[in-house]
Amino acid sequence: MPGTIRGVLYDGTRPQVVSDLEVREPGPGEVQVAVSAAGLCHSDLSVVDGTIPFPCPVVLGHEGAGVVAAVGEGVTHVRPGDHVSLSTLANCGTCAECDRGRPTMCRKAIGRPGQPFTRAGRPVYQFASNSAFAERTVVKAVQAVRIPEDIPLPSAALIGCGVLTGVGAVLNRARVGQGETVLVIGTGGIGLNVLQGARIAGASRIVAVDANPDKEPTARRFGATDFLDSVDEVRDVLPSGADHAFECVGRVELIRAAIDSLDRHGQAILLGVPPATAEATFLVSSMYLDKSILGCRYGSSRPQRDIALYARLYREGRLLLDELVTATYPVEDYGKAAADAHAGKVARAVLTF
Repeated sequence: MPGTIRGVLYDGTRPQVVSDLEVREPGPGEVQVAVSAAGLCHSDLSVVDGTIPFPCPVVLGHEGAGVVAAVGEGVTHVRPGDHVSLSTLANCGTCAECDRGRPTMCRKAIGRPGQPFTRAGRPVYQFASNSAFAERTVVKAVQAVRIPEDIPLPSAALIGCGVLTGVGAVLNRARVGQGETVLVIGTGGIGLNVLQGARIAGASRIVAVDANPDKEPTARRFGATDFLDSVDEVRDVLPSGADHAFECVGRVELIRAAIDSLDRHGQAILLGVPPATAEATFLVSSMYLDKSILGCRYGSSRPQRDIALYARLYREGRLLLDELVTATYPVEDYGKAAADAHAGKVARAVLTF
């Protein structure tokens, strides 16, 4: 579709809102989406601060929802006018990992950024196969998941990263069982979704840890049964340790704290993103009681299945989405949204178009 669009572009020096981007038409097996809302995730900020290396210039954003504008040849599961939530998994659908139901491990979905955008005739990269901080984007058909039209798009946007990652880590990766105990370190956007994932799974004790005491009411609303402001207090609440400990901050000392907090047969799930070269340590002898350390990419999700599930849980009142949207900002106010997110003032800032 002709004409330029607005978007948040990072040129390797600073992010800026530009209005002269162009996006190509969808090709075979692709969908063009008019983005209505996009959540500002710390992964977007991590590209800017260098924690996540990414080629530039790049259109940021990866947690979005909108309306299908056009579909390419062979796309039949969505059509123009459908409301969709976008995933970041541009998986191929045909490799061994996809065939096993593990699309997060598809090698074609990782580290192969496309360039569907141009600016002044020069190609611009797409972040996380998504670039939701643009008025329009082009994604693989598998990334566009149809959702009911009665789900507000600013809320639906958050399913595509925060919910898939946090709730998915509980249900798909850790497989938290009813009556088990859960520790969640960090109650930002991902941590809140881990909390509600643990609640949905039926955990008996859900302990949230965050240095900011102002986050306690929200943490409890999402499922925390206990709130602490230091990991040093965990054993006071869980004397035997936790069955599952989720690190949602990305600091190596908190990774160590998560591992040290485990009960026998417990598992630590790493969701926070430290610098790419960061190394963490632990006592090897502490692991011989059948403890595990689990990495987790994107909640070990299967987005076409999981987004539909989470939409249903939302409509049943079991999954909180509206409550995640702390504030909405027109895309022109990206700078303020980023500053508020960096300062921890919002669970999720949502940009709107």
